[in-house]
Amino acid sequence: MGRSNGGWNGCTQRNGIWSIVSLPSGKKPVGCKWIFNLKHRADGTIDRYKARLVAKGYTQSFGIDYQETFALVAKMNNLRVLLSLAANFGWPLKQFDVKNTFLHGDLEEEVYMQLPPGFNCPQSSGKVCRLRKALYGLKQSPRAWFGRFTEAMKRIGYHQGNSDHTLFIKRKNERVTLLIIYVDDMIVTGDDADKIKRLQEFCPLNSK
Repeated sequence: MGRSNGGWNGCTQRNGIWSIVSLPSGKKPVGCKWIFNLKHRADGTIDRYKARLVAKGYTQSFGIDYQETFALVAKMNNLRVLLSLAANFGWPLKQFDVKNTFLHGDLEEEVYMQLPPGFNCPQSSGKVCRLRKALYGLKQSPRAWFGRFTEAMKRIGYHQGNSDHTLFIKRKNERVTLLIIYVDDMIVTGDDADKIKRLQEFCPLNSK
């Protein structure tokens, strides 16, 4: 892993993902596991090792540690229209994805999780993680992420499309910027190069 128990805890504490607490009476913690993967370069050589902590969402109980799970996804017809507009008007077309997508979503429910496998230190004995932000594997993670993303986009002047709420639009000085999102993948286009650049700087995005 290349990271000590203290490193895991320090990172999650700084990001506000969880806090270590005693399990309240009557509460049942969700399990979790590590998923390991290799990222390869185009020539097939190993680029880096990747580890992701995933909650066992199948152990959650409706009405106790999750409520709504539905999250909007982009409609393919609207995606085609967006691509057509970019092609017809000669607009630049950018594709982005968000780093650690679901870790940006705030949890409304009271969710407890078992300590990650390998997290062993005396002061955490008998403790659990109280999740403050969504984690991969939780049933409500996609909804929590989309809700926070929507709030952030509205704060910087975008509004949602009437027929597709995954489409975000900003008009200024007769120029327009359009963004459509599908989970953690986004397509951005429009005739306002400055707004597109600022959007990339505003969000923790990776350009493709």
